[in-house]
Amino acid sequence: MLKFFLKSLVVIGILVGIGFLAWPPIAKAIAERNKPRWRTVTVDRGDIKEEVNATGSVKPVKSVQIGSFVSGPIQSLYVEFNQEVKANEMLAKIDPRLFAAIVARDKAVLDSRRADVLRAEAMLQQAKNDEQRANRLKERNADFIAQAEMDQVKFNRMSLEAQLTIAQASVEQADASLLQSQANLDFTDIRSPEDGMIIDRKVEPGQTLAAQFQTPELFVVGVGMREKMHIFADVDESEIGLIRQAEIDNQPVKFTVSAYPLDEFEGFIEEVRFSSVENQNVVTYPVVVGAPNPDLKLLPGMTANLSFQIRQESDVIRIPKAALRFYPPKPEYVHPEDRAILEGALADAAPPDADAPTTSRPSATEQVQAKIKAQKRHVWKVDGEFLRAVEVTVGISDNRHTQLVTGELDDSMVLVTGLKAAGEK
Repeated sequence: MLKFFLKSLVVIGILVGIGFLAWPPIAKAIAERNKPRWRTVTVDRGDIKEEVNATGSVKPVKSVQIGSFVSGPIQSLYVEFNQEVKANEMLAKIDPRLFAAIVARDKAVLDSRRADVLRAEAMLQQAKNDEQRANRLKERNADFIAQAEMDQVKFNRMSLEAQLTIAQASVEQADASLLQSQANLDFTDIRSPEDGMIIDRKVEPGQTLAAQFQTPELFVVGVGMREKMHIFADVDESEIGLIRQAEIDNQPVKFTVSAYPLDEFEGFIEEVRFSSVENQNVVTYPVVVGAPNPDLKLLPGMTANLSFQIRQESDVIRIPKAALRFYPPKPEYVHPEDRAILEGALADAAPPDADAPTTSRPSATEQVQAKIKAQKRHVWKVDGEFLRAVEVTVGISDNRHTQLVTGELDDSMVLVTGLKAAGEK
């Protein structure tokens, strides 16, 4: 019995010794397995462009809707779709026969009115001669002609003067009628007012136009399409200040269209219009972008995806955005000196929670101060067993990076972006 007891003590001692020797590596392995594993990114150096994205519609710089002032059947069409035309070039011809007949009639009327003037002038001249002879006889002997005859001669001359005035006015009226009928005849020639391209044709030969109530639209001419096109974009009011500053700084605008997905086009801001549009409580402003179009790749109606360059910084330290979005999930992961940040003692240094409910709307001053404070952020790096916070001030951003303005970061520092899941490499 004693021997068994001694053997048991020896075995227990051996096991305790083995456990004592094996525990440190076991404990280390357990601690290593339970140690949090972090996703990381590396700070680098490069260029950053701040951009505002929008969509827009491609349109000609100027579209001229050409209609008809007169009615009648289309006699001839001289242009087709996409045809380039010159100013005053004939586009179509309306049947001119009725208008030519009216011109001939008005010319005849004008000739008749001019003949009436000649007849009135002749009769007036005769009346003046009669009056002059009567006056000379009256001067020789007052009894040769009675006063009643003198009055008759005088008032006959005055009446003929009035008839001449009426005849002359009739000539002017007939001349105006002829001008009108000639203008209507000229309107049967549909001509292009400017150099351009036929982007729409809405009539066919033989079609009858009725212009009495509404001017029919025959053609749409796009002016200057080879030189420049316009892209009209609607920009949200929150970004219109950036767009106006970009206009002042002559920043470029890059855009693509679906028809040429591999081509990047470049334009410039021509105008930021003040005519705001409100749609479902969203206020936008139209921005006009000009772009050269020598190859006619940009066609009316295309949808353009635009990127307005606001500012560009070269050779700056860039912080990946994922690092700025990260916040440690548990206080025990953080170095004791930095836990106050998570606990809210340094709330001014943390980014504001835009989704947190508020009992009252912040004042204008508070909103401005909040925007300024939002430029101060924290990123996190691994320091031994804990995470340490690095306070930074950020500048402009693109889709992936944010500019470092101030902060103790270099272009090779590794920052934490999240906690790896189990089994993640």
